[in-house]
Amino acid sequence: MPNGSLDFHLFGKKSPLEWSVRYKIATGLASALLYLHEEWEQCVVHRDIKTSNIMLDSGFNVKLGDFGLARLMDHELGPQTTGLAGTLGYLAPEYVTTGKASKESDVYSFGVVALEIASGRKVMDSVNHKADLGLVEWVWGLLGKGELLLGVDQRLNKAFDAKQVECLMMVGLWCTHPDRNLRPSIRQALQVLKFEGALPNLPMKMPVPMYCAKPDALELSSCSGGDSITYTNADLAR
Repeated sequence: MPNGSLDFHLFGKKSPLEWSVRYKIATGLASALLYLHEEWEQCVVHRDIKTSNIMLDSGFNVKLGDFGLARLMDHELGPQTTGLAGTLGYLAPEYVTTGKASKESDVYSFGVVALEIASGRKVMDSVNHKADLGLVEWVWGLLGKGELLLGVDQRLNKAFDAKQVECLMMVGLWCTHPDRNLRPSIRQALQVLKFEGALPNLPMKMPVPMYCAKPDALELSSCSGGDSITYTNADLAR
């Protein structure tokens, strides 16, 4: 992949990716997930969608890589217990709590990447140090104030398509909805990104997730090596 990974272009270069290329990457990633989730004989849940696993060829076409954590599932089945694996920040809240991976948890990770593409900010960076806000909470706060476009990467110097920015950020929030039942399928998300469907009607304030199952400890595979880290509920709460 001559253009390396998406995280290098978003966070490691001085010259930012043009907006048209960013939007192409977002729709390309959604198309790749659509194939994995719906268009093969079994559903493939990737479990580790993040910017460093999104590879780019010479034309900045997306190739989703690193299937080391991926799992095959029947299309008819709901979330399956796989043991918690992936990268903090990209993990859906219900997956952290239950250890059950699903298409919806992949969609959550896609939503995080969509917000990173639009904002040029890393999900684990504190966006507002005074309020201790993460990326998703920060963007949802901008939506509530009617200032969504203020979240776009400032390095673009306003050289972007405002309609596409709004669409990508709204889809990103939709996909990262705390309630997995209110997230779109990746097909629905892609339809909106292609302007073949209406923008979602989202609450102006980020909802608070509610869960029942709370295992005593969950195993999280390290993203930087082969070791694993065990988190208790108290650790995850922090």
